[in-house]
Amino acid sequence: MTDSRTEHPATDRDTLHRIQALARSGDIANAANLAEEALASGPEHPLLLNLVAVKRDNEGHPEQAVALLRRALEIQPNDVGCRHALGILLNRLETPQEALEHFDAVIRIHPGFAPAHACRGAALEMLGVLDAAGDAYRRALELQAGNLLALAGLASLHSRRGQHANARQLAEQVLRVEPNYPNAVLSLAAAEIGAGVPKEAEMALRGLLADPRPSRLEKSLARGALGDALDAQERFDEAFEAYAHANEERRAVYASRFASGRTTLEHAQAMNRYFQRTSRGDWKQSMSRAVFPSGARGHVFLIGFPRSGTTLLEQVLASHAHVDALEERETLIDAVREYLRDPEDLDRLTQAPASELDRFRALYWQRAAEAGARVHGKYFVDKHPLNGLKLPLIARLFPDAHVLLALRDPRDVILSCFRRRFGMTALYYQLLTLQGAAALYDAVMQLSIELNELLQLPTMEVRLEGLIADFDGEARRICRFIGLEWSDSLRDFAARVRERNIVTPSAAQLAGGLTASGVGHWRHYRDHLAPVMPVLEPWIARFGYPAN
Repeated sequence: MTDSRTEHPATDRDTLHRIQALARSGDIANAANLAEEALASGPEHPLLLNLVAVKRDNEGHPEQAVALLRRALEIQPNDVGCRHALGILLNRLETPQEALEHFDAVIRIHPGFAPAHACRGAALEMLGVLDAAGDAYRRALELQAGNLLALAGLASLHSRRGQHANARQLAEQVLRVEPNYPNAVLSLAAAEIGAGVPKEAEMALRGLLADPRPSRLEKSLARGALGDALDAQERFDEAFEAYAHANEERRAVYASRFASGRTTLEHAQAMNRYFQRTSRGDWKQSMSRAVFPSGARGHVFLIGFPRSGTTLLEQVLASHAHVDALEERETLIDAVREYLRDPEDLDRLTQAPASELDRFRALYWQRAAEAGARVHGKYFVDKHPLNGLKLPLIARLFPDAHVLLALRDPRDVILSCFRRRFGMTALYYQLLTLQGAAALYDAVMQLSIELNELLQLPTMEVRLEGLIADFDGEARRICRFIGLEWSDSLRDFAARVRERNIVTPSAAQLAGGLTASGVGHWRHYRDHLAPVMPVLEPWIARFGYPAN
Protein backbone atom coordinates (compact mmCIF):
# COMPACT_ATOMS: atom_id res chain seq x y z
CA MET A 1 0.00 0.00 0.00
CA THR A 2 1.28 3.48 -0.80
CA ASP A 3 1.77 5.88 2.13
CA SER A 4 -0.68 8.73 1.55
CA ARG A 5 1.86 11.11 3.07
CA THR A 6 4.17 10.63 0.06
CA GLU A 7 1.62 10.38 -2.79
CA HIS A 8 2.06 13.94 -4.05
CA PRO A 9 5.73 14.97 -3.85
CA ALA A 10 5.20 17.91 -6.23
CA THR A 11 2.45 19.27 -3.96
CA ASP A 12 4.75 18.78 -0.97
CA ARG A 13 7.50 20.78 -2.70
CA ASP A 14 5.08 23.56 -3.60
CA THR A 15 3.85 23.77 -0.01
CA LEU A 16 7.42 23.81 1.30
CA HIS A 17 8.32 26.64 -1.09
CA ARG A 18 5.29 28.67 0.07
CA ILE A 19 6.29 28.16 3.70
CA GLN A 20 9.89 29.12 2.97
CA ALA A 21 8.71 32.30 1.23
CA LEU A 22 6.55 33.25 4.21
CA ALA A 23 9.39 32.62 6.63
CA ARG A 24 11.85 34.68 4.55
CA SER A 25 9.37 37.56 4.43
CA GLY A 26 9.19 37.54 8.24
CA ASP A 27 5.64 36.19 8.45
CA ILE A 28 6.63 33.47 10.91
CA ALA A 29 3.13 33.08 12.38
CA ASN A 30 1.50 32.14 9.08
CA ALA A 31 4.54 30.09 8.06
CA ALA A 32 4.22 28.11 11.30
CA ASN A 33 0.46 27.57 10.85
CA LEU A 34 0.99 26.29 7.32
CA ALA A 35 3.90 24.13 8.50
CA GLU A 36 1.68 22.54 11.13
CA GLU A 37 -0.93 21.67 8.49
CA ALA A 38 1.78 20.28 6.22
CA LEU A 39 3.19 18.06 8.96
CA ALA A 40 -0.26 16.63 9.64
CA SER A 41 -0.66 15.45 6.05
CA GLY A 42 2.80 15.29 4.48
CA PRO A 43 6.33 14.06 5.20
CA GLU A 44 8.44 15.46 8.02
CA HIS A 45 10.93 18.12 7.04
CA PRO A 46 13.39 19.97 9.35
CA LEU A 47 12.08 23.39 8.33
CA LEU A 48 8.49 22.39 9.12
CA LEU A 49 9.50 20.93 12.46
CA ASN A 50 11.51 24.06 13.28
CA LEU A 51 8.60 26.39 12.51
CA VAL A 52 6.11 24.32 14.50
CA ALA A 53 8.63 24.29 17.36
CA VAL A 54 8.57 28.11 17.30
CA LYS A 55 4.76 27.98 17.45
CA ARG A 56 4.76 25.55 20.40
CA ASP A 57 7.29 27.66 22.24
CA ASN A 58 5.23 30.81 21.69
CA GLU A 59 2.19 28.94 23.02
CA GLY A 60 4.10 28.24 26.25
CA HIS A 61 5.14 24.64 25.56
CA PRO A 62 8.95 24.77 25.29
CA GLU A 63 9.36 21.06 26.09
CA GLN A 64 7.23 20.17 23.06
CA ALA A 65 9.34 22.54 20.98
CA VAL A 66 12.50 20.75 22.15
CA ALA A 67 11.05 17.38 21.11
CA LEU A 68 10.22 18.70 17.62
CA LEU A 69 13.72 20.08 17.13
CA ARG A 70 15.30 16.85 18.32
CA ARG A 71 13.25 15.03 15.68
CA ALA A 72 14.41 17.52 13.03
CA LEU A 73 18.04 16.79 13.89
CA GLU A 74 17.43 13.06 13.65
CA ILE A 75 16.38 13.69 10.05
CA GLN A 76 19.14 16.18 9.23
CA PRO A 77 21.95 16.35 11.84
CA ASN A 78 23.73 19.22 10.05
CA ASP A 79 20.70 21.51 9.92
CA VAL A 80 22.26 24.61 11.47
CA GLY A 81 18.96 26.42 11.96
CA CYS A 82 17.40 23.58 13.96
CA ARG A 83 20.55 22.96 15.98
CA HIS A 84 20.90 26.64 16.86
CA ALA A 85 17.19 26.89 17.75
CA LEU A 86 17.46 23.82 19.97
CA GLY A 87 20.46 25.31 21.75
CA ILE A 88 18.54 28.53 22.40
CA LEU A 89 15.63 26.60 23.90
CA LEU A 90 17.92 24.49 26.07
CA ASN A 91 19.59 27.64 27.34
CA ARG A 92 16.21 29.08 28.25
CA LEU A 93 15.27 25.83 30.01
CA GLU A 94 18.53 26.06 31.96
CA THR A 95 20.20 22.96 30.54
CA PRO A 96 23.35 24.76 29.39
CA GLN A 97 25.70 21.79 29.08
CA GLU A 98 23.70 20.23 26.25
CA ALA A 99 23.02 23.66 24.73
CA LEU A 100 26.77 24.30 24.62
CA GLU A 101 27.30 21.14 22.59
CA HIS A 102 24.82 22.37 19.97
CA PHE A 103 26.40 25.82 19.73
CA ASP A 104 29.85 24.28 19.39
CA ALA A 105 28.51 22.13 16.54
CA VAL A 106 27.04 25.19 14.80
CA ILE A 107 30.34 27.07 15.14
CA ARG A 108 32.27 24.14 13.67
CA ILE A 109 30.07 24.38 10.57
CA HIS A 110 29.89 28.21 10.46
CA PRO A 111 32.74 29.73 12.51
CA GLY A 112 31.67 33.25 11.63
CA PHE A 113 28.06 32.94 12.81
CA ALA A 114 27.95 35.61 15.54
CA PRO A 115 24.63 34.54 17.17
CA ALA A 116 26.05 31.09 17.95
CA HIS A 117 29.05 32.66 19.71
CA ALA A 118 26.74 34.90 21.74
CA CYS A 119 24.50 31.98 22.71
CA ARG A 120 27.57 29.93 23.54
CA GLY A 121 28.54 32.73 25.94
CA ALA A 122 25.13 32.50 27.60
CA ALA A 123 25.53 28.73 28.09
CA LEU A 124 29.01 29.18 29.56
CA GLU A 125 27.72 31.90 31.87
CA MET A 126 25.05 29.55 33.24
CA LEU A 127 27.72 26.91 33.76
CA GLY A 128 29.74 29.43 35.76
CA VAL A 129 32.67 29.58 33.34
CA LEU A 130 32.53 33.35 33.34
CA ASP A 131 35.89 34.19 31.75
CA ALA A 132 35.16 31.91 28.80
CA ALA A 133 31.64 33.36 28.59
CA GLY A 134 33.12 36.84 28.30
CA ASP A 135 35.45 35.66 25.54
CA ALA A 136 32.49 34.20 23.63
CA TYR A 137 30.45 37.39 23.98
CA ARG A 138 33.39 39.50 22.78
CA ARG A 139 33.95 37.16 19.82
CA ALA A 140 30.31 37.62 18.82
CA LEU A 141 30.77 41.39 18.92
CA GLU A 142 33.89 41.13 16.76
CA LEU A 143 31.82 39.30 14.16
CA GLN A 144 28.71 41.43 14.55
CA ALA A 145 29.08 44.81 16.21
CA GLY A 146 26.04 45.57 18.31
CA ASN A 147 24.91 41.97 18.83
CA LEU A 148 22.33 42.50 21.55
CA LEU A 149 22.65 39.10 23.22
CA ALA A 150 26.42 39.57 23.54
CA LEU A 151 26.09 43.11 24.92
CA ALA A 152 23.41 42.01 27.39
CA GLY A 153 25.57 39.03 28.33
CA LEU A 154 28.54 41.26 29.13
CA ALA A 155 26.22 43.47 31.19
CA SER A 156 25.13 40.37 33.11
CA LEU A 157 28.75 39.36 33.79
CA HIS A 158 29.50 42.81 35.21
CA SER A 159 26.32 42.61 37.30
CA ARG A 160 27.32 39.21 38.70
CA ARG A 161 30.62 40.72 39.86
CA GLY A 162 28.99 43.73 41.45
CA GLN A 163 30.35 46.09 38.76
CA HIS A 164 27.06 47.88 38.39
CA ALA A 165 28.29 51.01 36.58
CA ASN A 166 29.66 48.90 33.73
CA ALA A 167 26.52 46.75 33.75
CA ARG A 168 24.32 49.83 33.50
CA GLN A 169 26.28 51.28 30.56
CA LEU A 170 26.01 48.08 28.52
CA ALA A 171 22.38 47.44 29.46
CA GLU A 172 21.35 50.95 28.44
CA GLN A 173 23.16 50.48 25.13
CA VAL A 174 21.00 47.42 24.46
CA LEU A 175 17.78 49.06 25.63
CA ARG A 176 18.23 52.04 23.32
CA VAL A 177 18.02 49.60 20.42
CA GLU A 178 15.55 47.10 21.87
CA PRO A 179 13.39 48.37 24.76
CA ASN A 180 12.45 45.71 27.30
CA TYR A 181 15.21 43.32 26.21
CA PRO A 182 14.88 40.92 29.18
CA ASN A 183 18.53 40.28 30.09
CA ALA A 184 19.38 43.96 29.77
CA VAL A 185 16.44 45.01 31.96
CA LEU A 186 17.48 42.52 34.64
CA SER A 187 21.07 43.82 34.65
CA LEU A 188 19.88 47.42 34.70
CA ALA A 189 17.51 46.67 37.59
CA ALA A 190 20.33 45.06 39.59
CA ALA A 191 22.45 48.14 38.93
CA GLU A 192 19.66 50.46 40.10
CA ILE A 193 19.16 48.46 43.30
CA GLY A 194 22.91 48.38 43.88
CA ALA A 195 23.05 52.17 43.39
CA GLY A 196 20.31 52.70 45.98
CA VAL A 197 17.54 53.72 43.57
CA PRO A 198 15.23 50.67 43.66
CA LYS A 199 12.23 52.72 42.48
CA GLU A 200 13.96 53.10 39.10
CA ALA A 201 14.50 49.33 39.02
CA GLU A 202 10.82 48.78 39.81
CA MET A 203 9.75 50.98 36.89
CA ALA A 204 12.02 49.16 34.43
CA LEU A 205 10.83 45.75 35.61
CA ARG A 206 7.15 46.67 35.47
CA GLY A 207 7.69 47.84 31.90
CA LEU A 208 9.17 44.45 31.03
CA LEU A 209 6.33 42.59 32.73
CA ALA A 210 3.76 44.60 30.78
CA ASP A 211 5.39 43.61 27.48
CA PRO A 212 3.69 40.55 25.89
CA ARG A 213 6.88 39.33 24.17
CA PRO A 214 9.01 37.87 27.01
CA SER A 215 8.58 34.18 27.76
CA ARG A 216 6.99 32.90 30.95
CA LEU A 217 10.41 32.02 32.34
CA GLU A 218 11.79 35.48 31.52
CA LYS A 219 8.82 37.05 33.27
CA SER A 220 9.36 34.86 36.32
CA LEU A 221 12.93 36.17 36.56
CA ALA A 222 11.62 39.72 36.21
CA ARG A 223 9.06 39.16 38.98
CA GLY A 224 11.79 37.84 41.27
CA ALA A 225 13.89 40.93 40.56
CA LEU A 226 10.81 43.07 41.18
CA GLY A 227 10.60 41.45 44.60
CA ASP A 228 14.15 42.62 45.28
CA ALA A 229 13.28 46.17 44.18
CA LEU A 230 10.22 46.21 46.45
CA ASP A 231 12.18 44.70 49.34
CA ALA A 232 14.77 47.46 48.98
CA GLN A 233 11.91 49.98 49.33
CA GLU A 234 10.72 48.18 52.49
CA ARG A 235 7.44 47.22 50.80
CA PHE A 236 7.75 43.72 52.20
CA ASP A 237 4.23 42.39 51.66
CA GLU A 238 4.36 43.40 47.99
CA ALA A 239 7.84 41.92 47.71
CA PHE A 240 6.69 38.58 49.09
CA GLU A 241 3.80 38.52 46.64
CA ALA A 242 6.23 39.13 43.77
CA TYR A 243 8.55 36.35 44.94
CA ALA A 244 5.65 33.93 45.34
CA HIS A 245 4.29 34.75 41.86
CA ALA A 246 7.75 34.33 40.32
CA ASN A 247 8.20 30.94 41.97
CA GLU A 248 4.75 29.75 40.90
CA GLU A 249 5.65 30.57 37.30
CA ARG A 250 8.96 28.74 37.58
CA ARG A 251 7.24 25.72 39.07
CA ALA A 252 4.82 25.64 36.14
CA VAL A 253 7.63 25.93 33.58
CA TYR A 254 9.66 23.12 35.14
CA ALA A 255 6.88 20.84 36.34
CA SER A 256 7.30 18.38 33.46
CA ARG A 257 10.95 17.86 34.42
CA PHE A 258 10.94 17.97 38.21
CA ALA A 259 7.41 17.47 39.59
CA SER A 260 7.47 13.68 39.18
CA GLY A 261 9.91 10.99 40.23
CA ARG A 262 11.80 10.86 43.52
CA THR A 263 12.47 14.36 44.83
CA THR A 264 15.54 15.53 46.74
CA LEU A 265 13.33 15.72 49.83
CA GLU A 266 12.18 12.12 49.44
CA HIS A 267 15.78 10.99 48.96
CA ALA A 268 16.90 12.79 52.12
CA GLN A 269 13.99 11.31 54.08
CA ALA A 270 14.82 7.82 52.80
CA MET A 271 18.44 8.33 53.88
CA ASN A 272 17.26 9.29 57.36
CA ARG A 273 15.13 6.13 57.61
CA TYR A 274 18.06 4.00 56.45
CA PHE A 275 20.42 5.29 59.13
CA GLN A 276 17.77 5.02 61.83
CA ARG A 277 17.65 1.26 61.27
CA THR A 278 21.30 0.65 60.39
CA SER A 279 23.82 -0.75 62.83
CA ARG A 280 26.27 1.91 63.90
CA GLY A 281 28.84 -0.83 64.40
CA ASP A 282 28.76 -1.73 60.71
CA TRP A 283 29.70 1.81 59.76
CA LYS A 284 32.39 2.28 62.38
CA GLN A 285 34.04 -0.99 61.37
CA SER A 286 33.98 -0.01 57.71
CA MET A 287 35.94 3.22 58.16
CA SER A 288 39.31 2.84 56.43
CA ARG A 289 42.30 5.08 56.94
CA ALA A 290 43.74 4.35 53.50
CA VAL A 291 44.59 7.62 51.75
CA PHE A 292 44.75 7.90 47.99
CA PRO A 293 47.78 10.00 46.92
CA SER A 294 46.39 13.28 45.62
CA GLY A 295 49.27 15.63 46.30
CA ALA A 296 47.07 17.91 48.40
CA ARG A 297 48.35 19.17 51.74
CA GLY A 298 44.85 19.12 53.16
CA HIS A 299 41.30 18.24 52.09
CA VAL A 300 38.19 20.10 53.22
CA PHE A 301 34.53 19.47 52.38
CA LEU A 302 32.47 22.63 52.85
CA ILE A 303 28.81 21.75 53.34
CA GLY A 304 25.61 23.39 54.55
CA PHE A 305 22.12 24.14 53.31
CA PRO A 306 21.93 26.58 50.38
CA ARG A 307 22.12 30.24 51.47
CA SER A 308 23.83 29.34 54.75
CA GLY A 309 27.09 31.11 53.93
CA THR A 310 28.98 28.37 52.09
CA THR A 311 29.93 30.69 49.22
CA LEU A 312 31.30 33.31 51.62
CA LEU A 313 33.39 30.69 53.41
CA GLU A 314 34.71 29.31 50.14
CA GLN A 315 35.71 32.76 48.90
CA VAL A 316 37.43 33.61 52.16
CA LEU A 317 39.50 30.42 52.08
CA ALA A 318 40.20 30.74 48.36
CA SER A 319 41.89 34.09 49.06
CA HIS A 320 44.74 32.20 50.77
CA ALA A 321 47.75 31.48 48.57
CA HIS A 322 47.92 27.89 49.84
CA VAL A 323 44.26 27.07 49.11
CA ASP A 324 42.57 25.93 45.94
CA ALA A 325 38.76 25.91 46.10
CA LEU A 326 36.12 24.49 43.83
CA GLU A 327 32.54 25.74 43.76
CA GLU A 328 29.59 23.36 43.43
CA ARG A 329 30.94 20.77 41.02
CA GLU A 330 29.78 17.16 41.13
CA THR A 331 33.16 15.69 42.02
CA LEU A 332 31.57 12.70 43.80
CA ILE A 333 29.16 11.81 41.00
CA ASP A 334 30.80 8.47 40.11
CA ALA A 335 30.59 7.19 43.68
CA VAL A 336 27.05 8.57 43.99
CA ARG A 337 25.94 6.56 40.95
CA GLU A 338 27.48 3.42 42.41
CA TYR A 339 26.48 3.71 46.06
CA LEU A 340 23.88 6.42 46.57
CA ARG A 341 21.13 6.11 43.96
CA ASP A 342 19.14 4.41 46.70
CA PRO A 343 20.00 4.30 50.41
CA GLU A 344 20.07 0.50 50.34
CA ASP A 345 23.09 0.77 48.01
CA LEU A 346 25.08 1.93 51.04
CA ASP A 347 25.15 -1.65 52.32
CA ARG A 348 27.62 -2.38 49.53
CA LEU A 349 29.68 0.68 50.43
CA THR A 350 30.40 -0.70 53.90
CA GLN A 351 31.74 -3.89 52.30
CA ALA A 352 33.60 -2.36 49.34
CA PRO A 353 37.19 -3.59 49.00
CA ALA A 354 40.13 -1.18 49.09
CA SER A 355 40.80 -1.54 45.37
CA GLU A 356 37.26 -0.43 44.52
CA LEU A 357 37.46 2.54 46.87
CA ASP A 358 40.77 3.56 45.32
CA ARG A 359 39.11 3.58 41.91
CA PHE A 360 36.45 6.02 43.10
CA ARG A 361 39.05 8.16 44.84
CA ALA A 362 40.93 8.39 41.56
CA LEU A 363 37.73 9.34 39.72
CA TYR A 364 37.04 12.03 42.32
CA TRP A 365 40.44 13.65 41.89
CA GLN A 366 40.14 13.34 38.11
CA ARG A 367 36.84 15.21 38.12
CA ALA A 368 38.26 17.86 40.42
CA ALA A 369 41.16 18.39 38.01
CA GLU A 370 38.82 18.52 35.01
CA ALA A 371 36.82 21.23 36.81
CA GLY A 372 39.99 23.29 37.18
CA ALA A 373 41.27 22.33 40.63
CA ARG A 374 45.06 22.44 41.06
CA VAL A 375 45.53 20.72 44.40
CA HIS A 376 49.19 19.72 44.49
CA GLY A 377 50.84 21.19 47.56
CA LYS A 378 47.65 23.05 48.54
CA TYR A 379 44.66 22.72 50.81
CA PHE A 380 41.76 21.69 48.61
CA VAL A 381 38.31 23.03 49.55
CA ASP A 382 35.45 21.21 47.85
CA LYS A 383 32.35 23.33 48.39
CA HIS A 384 28.93 21.94 47.66
CA PRO A 385 26.06 22.77 50.05
CA LEU A 386 24.34 19.40 49.85
CA ASN A 387 27.43 17.23 50.00
CA GLY A 388 26.04 16.70 53.49
CA LEU A 389 23.81 14.08 51.87
CA LYS A 390 26.99 12.38 50.68
CA LEU A 391 28.80 12.22 54.02
CA PRO A 392 28.75 8.39 54.01
CA LEU A 393 30.75 8.46 50.77
CA ILE A 394 33.07 11.14 52.11
CA ALA A 395 33.68 9.18 55.30
CA ARG A 396 34.44 5.97 53.41
CA LEU A 397 36.56 7.51 50.66
CA PHE A 398 38.25 10.37 52.56
CA PRO A 399 38.18 9.60 56.30
CA ASP A 400 41.00 12.08 56.96
CA ALA A 401 39.18 15.00 55.33
CA HIS A 402 37.92 17.90 57.44
CA VAL A 403 34.31 19.05 57.21
CA LEU A 404 33.13 22.66 57.62
CA LEU A 405 29.38 22.87 58.27
CA ALA A 406 28.01 26.34 57.49
CA LEU A 407 25.10 27.44 59.67
CA ARG A 408 22.79 30.46 59.61
CA ASP A 409 19.53 31.36 61.32
CA PRO A 410 17.09 28.86 59.73
CA ARG A 411 14.51 31.61 59.15
CA ASP A 412 16.97 33.68 57.13
CA VAL A 413 18.03 30.54 55.25
CA ILE A 414 14.52 29.60 54.16
CA LEU A 415 13.53 33.17 53.29
CA SER A 416 16.71 33.61 51.24
CA CYS A 417 16.14 30.33 49.38
CA PHE A 418 12.60 31.47 48.56
CA ARG A 419 13.78 34.87 47.31
CA ARG A 420 16.77 33.90 45.17
CA ARG A 421 16.76 32.71 41.54
CA PHE A 422 18.89 29.57 41.21
CA GLY A 423 19.72 27.63 38.08
CA MET A 424 17.01 25.00 38.08
CA THR A 425 17.72 21.47 39.33
CA ALA A 426 15.65 18.94 41.25
CA LEU A 427 17.09 20.40 44.46
CA TYR A 428 16.24 24.00 43.66
CA TYR A 429 12.78 23.05 42.39
CA GLN A 430 12.13 21.96 45.98
CA LEU A 431 12.98 25.46 47.22
CA LEU A 432 10.32 27.25 45.18
CA THR A 433 7.82 27.03 48.05
CA LEU A 434 8.40 27.89 51.70
CA GLN A 435 6.92 24.55 52.72
CA GLY A 436 9.18 22.61 50.37
CA ALA A 437 12.27 24.53 51.47
CA ALA A 438 11.51 24.08 55.17
CA ALA A 439 10.78 20.36 54.81
CA LEU A 440 14.04 19.83 52.91
CA TYR A 441 15.98 21.87 55.47
CA ASP A 442 14.57 19.72 58.26
CA ALA A 443 15.47 16.47 56.49
CA VAL A 444 18.96 17.60 55.48
CA MET A 445 19.86 18.95 58.92
CA GLN A 446 18.56 15.80 60.61
CA LEU A 447 20.75 13.72 58.33
CA SER A 448 23.80 15.97 58.68
CA ILE A 449 23.66 15.88 62.49
CA GLU A 450 23.00 12.13 62.57
CA LEU A 451 25.84 11.37 60.19
CA ASN A 452 28.23 13.68 61.97
CA GLU A 453 27.65 11.74 65.19
CA LEU A 454 27.81 8.35 63.46
CA LEU A 455 30.78 8.83 61.18
CA GLN A 456 32.85 10.99 63.53
CA LEU A 457 34.52 12.97 60.78
CA PRO A 458 36.50 15.99 61.99
CA THR A 459 33.75 18.61 61.75
CA MET A 460 33.50 22.29 62.69
CA GLU A 461 30.36 24.39 62.65
CA VAL A 462 30.76 27.92 61.30
CA ARG A 463 27.96 30.42 61.79
CA LEU A 464 27.53 33.13 59.19
CA GLU A 465 26.52 35.63 61.86
CA GLY A 466 29.69 34.87 63.84
CA LEU A 467 31.91 35.35 60.80
CA ILE A 468 30.28 38.71 60.10
CA ALA A 469 30.54 39.87 63.72
CA ASP A 470 34.16 38.78 64.29
CA PHE A 471 35.78 38.02 60.96
CA ASP A 472 39.38 37.68 62.14
CA GLY A 473 38.48 35.58 65.17
CA GLU A 474 36.33 33.13 63.20
CA ALA A 475 38.71 32.96 60.24
CA ARG A 476 41.63 32.18 62.55
CA ARG A 477 39.56 29.47 64.25
CA ILE A 478 38.82 27.90 60.84
CA CYS A 479 42.50 28.01 59.88
CA ARG A 480 43.51 26.28 63.10
CA PHE A 481 40.90 23.59 62.55
CA ILE A 482 42.08 22.63 59.06
CA GLY A 483 45.79 23.18 59.80
CA LEU A 484 46.19 26.26 57.60
CA GLU A 485 48.41 29.12 58.67
CA TRP A 486 46.76 32.54 58.98
CA SER A 487 47.20 35.05 56.17
CA ASP A 488 46.06 38.66 55.95
CA SER A 489 44.96 37.88 52.40
CA LEU A 490 41.83 36.25 53.85
CA ARG A 491 40.48 39.73 54.54
CA ASP A 492 40.73 40.60 50.85
CA PHE A 493 38.20 38.05 49.62
CA ALA A 494 35.88 40.69 48.14
CA ALA A 495 38.52 41.73 45.59
CA ARG A 496 39.02 38.10 44.63
CA VAL A 497 35.28 37.62 44.09
CA ARG A 498 35.41 40.06 41.18
CA GLU A 499 38.13 37.93 39.55
CA ARG A 500 36.70 34.45 40.11
CA ASN A 501 33.93 32.47 38.41
CA ILE A 502 31.08 32.30 40.92
CA VAL A 503 27.88 30.55 39.93
CA THR A 504 25.68 31.21 42.96
CA PRO A 505 23.41 34.24 43.54
CA SER A 506 25.80 35.43 46.28
CA ALA A 507 28.46 36.75 43.91
CA ALA A 508 27.37 40.38 43.59
CA GLN A 509 26.74 40.63 47.33
CA LEU A 510 30.15 39.21 48.22
CA ALA A 511 31.88 41.58 45.82
CA GLY A 512 30.82 44.38 48.17
CA GLY A 513 32.46 42.76 51.20
CA LEU A 514 31.00 41.68 54.52
CA THR A 515 27.63 43.12 55.48
CA ALA A 516 25.15 42.38 58.23
CA SER A 517 22.22 43.57 56.11
CA GLY A 518 20.86 40.05 55.70
CA VAL A 519 21.13 39.10 59.37
CA GLY A 520 17.64 38.91 60.85
CA HIS A 521 15.99 39.96 57.59
CA TRP A 522 13.39 37.28 58.24
CA ARG A 523 11.71 39.61 60.76
CA HIS A 524 10.30 41.69 57.89
CA TYR A 525 8.54 38.54 56.64
CA ARG A 526 7.53 37.14 60.03
CA ASP A 527 3.86 36.68 59.12
CA HIS A 528 4.70 35.02 55.80
CA LEU A 529 7.04 32.56 57.51
CA ALA A 530 4.48 31.62 60.17
CA PRO A 531 3.23 28.48 58.33
CA VAL A 532 6.70 26.87 58.37
CA MET A 533 7.75 27.94 61.86
CA PRO A 534 6.70 24.63 63.49
CA VAL A 535 9.28 22.91 61.24
CA LEU A 536 12.01 25.48 61.88
CA GLU A 537 11.58 26.15 65.61
CA PRO A 538 13.39 22.98 66.81
CA TRP A 539 16.43 23.95 64.72
CA ILE A 540 16.30 27.57 65.88
CA ALA A 541 16.44 26.30 69.47
CA ARG A 542 19.07 23.64 68.76
CA PHE A 543 21.45 26.12 67.15
CA GLY A 544 20.82 28.74 69.85
CA TYR A 545 19.24 31.48 67.75
CA PRO A 546 16.89 33.93 69.52
CA ALA A 547 13.21 33.10 69.30
CA ASN A 548 12.28 36.63 68.17
